[in-house]
Amino acid sequence: MAEGELKDMEQFFDDLSDSFSGTEPEVHKTSVVGLFLRHMILAYNKLSFSQVYKLYTALQQYFQKDEKKDGADENDMELTNPDELDGKMEKEELDGPLREEEIACTGPLSQKQAEYFLSQQASLLKNDETKALAPASLQKELNNLLKFNPDFAEAHYLSYLNSIRVQDVFSSTHSLLHYFDRLILTGAESKSNGDEGYGRSLRYAALNLAALHCRFGHYQQAELALQEAIRIAQESNDHVCLQHCLSWLYILEQKIFDSCVLLEHSVNKSLHFGLPYLASLGIQSLVQQRAFAGKAANKLMDALKDSDLLHWKHSLSELIDISIAQKTAIWRLYGRSTMALQQAQTLLSMNSLEAVNVGVQQNNTESFAVVLCHLAELHAEQGYFAAASEILKHLKERFPPNSQHAQLWMLFDQKIQFERAMNDGRYHVADSLVAGITALNSIEGVYRKAIVLKAQNQMSEAHKLLQKLLIHCQKIKNTEMVIRVLLCMAELYWRSSCHTIALPVLLQALALAREFSLQYLASETVLNLAFSQLILGIPEQALNILHMAIEPVLAHGAVLDKGCAMFLVAKCQVASAASYTPQKKIEALESAILNLNEAKSYFAKVDCKEQLRDVLYLQARLLHTLGRTQERNKCAMLFRQLHQELPAHGVPLINAFK
Repeated sequence: MAEGELKDMEQFFDDLSDSFSGTEPEVHKTSVVGLFLRHMILAYNKLSFSQVYKLYTALQQYFQKDEKKDGADENDMELTNPDELDGKMEKEELDGPLREEEIACTGPLSQKQAEYFLSQQASLLKNDETKALAPASLQKELNNLLKFNPDFAEAHYLSYLNSIRVQDVFSSTHSLLHYFDRLILTGAESKSNGDEGYGRSLRYAALNLAALHCRFGHYQQAELALQEAIRIAQESNDHVCLQHCLSWLYILEQKIFDSCVLLEHSVNKSLHFGLPYLASLGIQSLVQQRAFAGKAANKLMDALKDSDLLHWKHSLSELIDISIAQKTAIWRLYGRSTMALQQAQTLLSMNSLEAVNVGVQQNNTESFAVVLCHLAELHAEQGYFAAASEILKHLKERFPPNSQHAQLWMLFDQKIQFERAMNDGRYHVADSLVAGITALNSIEGVYRKAIVLKAQNQMSEAHKLLQKLLIHCQKIKNTEMVIRVLLCMAELYWRSSCHTIALPVLLQALALAREFSLQYLASETVLNLAFSQLILGIPEQALNILHMAIEPVLAHGAVLDKGCAMFLVAKCQVASAASYTPQKKIEALESAILNLNEAKSYFAKVDCKEQLRDVLYLQARLLHTLGRTQERNKCAMLFRQLHQELPAHGVPLINAFK
């Protein structure tokens, strides 16, 4: 047929019909083969002339492709006409190289092949995006499928998922609407849902459209689509759809005001209608909201424990991962890095409950991206930059730049690089990283810009930026950032010799940290208050409150914070020793030198040269006072090396806590 003409294919189908006729037919109509042949003849008879021509062209391409493959394998080139060979070569050049993926197709697929292709790609997008076709390649294959079958609803839905991967608003909306249009036109819904099928498609179309708009931040359009979904669901008395609508309504309302009542109502109703997945997501959202509101950690963990029981009971693997990632983030928020590390390791050690194909990497979900990012940051904070780089390298492989969760590791990568540049005194490098951070998180970007300006002694510009950021964070109720901004402003006041103005700012930060149970930030604020008291000439009082706050910092703090805390203790000890008896003074100075050694080891771990220089300077002075000349000379030499390497800004040592 392929080597002949179109009429040969028509003759084949005509002859096929004769195989059922006669007293002893070649094939029985009711046999498996008979049913298949009758199905094929009916499908062929329904084709228009253009579709018959397309079918014939596709058959020719299929035959030629197979012939080429056989010829290459058997090296049987003598049977091939030279003219035909030239034609084939031209065709090959036009087609270009075939893709490496086995599943990729160049011609029309059967219904079963198409369904397998779509289900496989959808599964890969969910479980291991790196193994799925690249967005452009997948879209090309989908367009090829839709060219032969424009009413293939599932292909439109996969196109919608593929467009979301690359944040394409227009294409994703277009594909989603086409999916529901085709679903209604083909009657796929009405077959399984009776007369309700048509209305069901409409309300879920509106609900999915609301979710899509919400994902891209189009909250006004999302609210309109959600209202439409609620109206249709109420008319049809569809409680399950209404519960989903209620959950999305909470997400939209959350952008405007705290709506705990909506969420609690959603959780209760979901449990009542037997929707464990939705109920669990509601509990997770409620816990997150309560964490930002400053509720006690033990109550939040109890709530998560109850939701975990629900997960294990119904084998909700994805929600188990979300719950552990949530716990990791909550412990980080409260400043308990050891507990956060434990939760992160728990999730990474778990095996997924979901059955996936061999070779598909499990757990390529947002939960794992979040946990690995926290793990990278925790290692960087402790000075293990090589380990942090390895984790980030793994994240880049697992979540490529075009994947939907890539923005998480991109932000953490930029933040870690920023901290390293600041520690090393390379402010121009840190300043160049601010643009990247701002693109991923505007609040974090503005805060980091203010830190760079402060380090460069551009006090007025930094203060203006921090004032704007403070007003914005208070408006959106980002308490953690409000406290960080207040601490940064207090440091600006010290450097500008406005020590008395810094005190009320620090007390405001402390009150907020304690109200919202942010223990680590509270400890950091107390350290800043102790520094203020040292500046104001009451080092004994500063030492008393330091003993209160230093324990959480040494237990859970970053290496840099530990170093700053020990350096501050040493400064307070030296300042207090002025009023001591000679013997007691020597003991206090010896203790201060030991604390400075500890601070020095912490600063060396994170390569913080400016702080190392300050520690060496103070240590050399103390050793000189105690008459330990050889050790003093060693410290003085190290100080001189660092001082020549680093620029001196002319700021007195006593005016900088960090």
